[in-house]
Amino acid sequence: MQEINIYTYASALKAALPAEAFRPHPWRLAWIPLHLALIAAAIVVIAHGWGGIAVAGVLSLVIGQSFAGLAFVGHETLHGSVVTGRRRRHLVGWLTLLPFFISPRLWTVWHNQVHHGHTKHPELDPDCYPSLATYQRSRVARVVDRYSLGHGHPAGFLSLILGMTGQSLQCLFKVGGDRRYMTRREHGRALAETGLDLALWAALAVALGPVGFLFAYLIPLLVANTVVMAYIHTNHGLSPLTEVNDPLLNSLSVTTPRLLRVLHLNFGYHVEHHIFPKMSPANAPRVSQMIQERWPERYQIMPLWRALLLLCRTARIYRSATTLVDPRTGRSWSTLLPRDVATAARGAV
Repeated sequence: MQEINIYTYASALKAALPAEAFRPHPWRLAWIPLHLALIAAAIVVIAHGWGGIAVAGVLSLVIGQSFAGLAFVGHETLHGSVVTGRRRRHLVGWLTLLPFFISPRLWTVWHNQVHHGHTKHPELDPDCYPSLATYQRSRVARVVDRYSLGHGHPAGFLSLILGMTGQSLQCLFKVGGDRRYMTRREHGRALAETGLDLALWAALAVALGPVGFLFAYLIPLLVANTVVMAYIHTNHGLSPLTEVNDPLLNSLSVTTPRLLRVLHLNFGYHVEHHIFPKMSPANAPRVSQMIQERWPERYQIMPLWRALLLLCRTARIYRSATTLVDPRTGRSWSTLLPRDVATAARGAV
């Protein structure tokens, strides 16, 4: 299928959208005190042992969901769709990404600049799965593949429960250490911010003790990773490699029940986000409808659970731009292309 530059979509859609669609939505910050209150209250209950292990387990899920909720707010904020001013965005980004100990400096470069600028480019996108050639020559790529969510990877669940944290630490040195993207000074500041985050969580561990810290932070971190990575894996993991940044080809939007759409701030509308990364996801449903009206044959959207199922049934190594292959068995699968979405939505692989 012909690749179309992202600006073609953005220009056509922007002309049909009102100016207010592109204004910041500062009211999204209201989610932060709500999540922080839930986290603080849950930690107090866990610290005092009220309700025993059963209550602590339930509260771990609540804290984990709030960790993920904060990350969704931080994602919007660092794209500039919540508040203006670099310092304010940075402060909100640091607070909301604190559970994952991700520096907002690193996130802005890694995610906003490199990933959005080179989505699914085989050599430049840090979130892109490797080619077969890279797999064959790189031991790191082979290890990463073993723990990726995919066909024949029993350990792939680790990329769900640890993926966000693990990838951020990898990018802290891979992207942060690349002087094309971060100066030595900025990288040093990103390292310092990451160290500060780790120190704060270490202090909490000392205050709560091992059992309390397990329920107040470690289990919630696994929950938060799972929530966030369920989206991140499906955003691009089934899509083809592209030389031209074409979000209708290299990205997938996913649907979830209404409650999750509200709690997760429309994060599933990922095609829309890549076309307008600085637009608040509050407007994403409107943009989704416009895309379906203009490019129905190209737009890709399916339920989140089905996209995750397809991930588990296919490989994560690219033999070609549109073919995924299991290097150990030679079995191959087509990437998800616009013509395949209707078939996938009916349950076929």
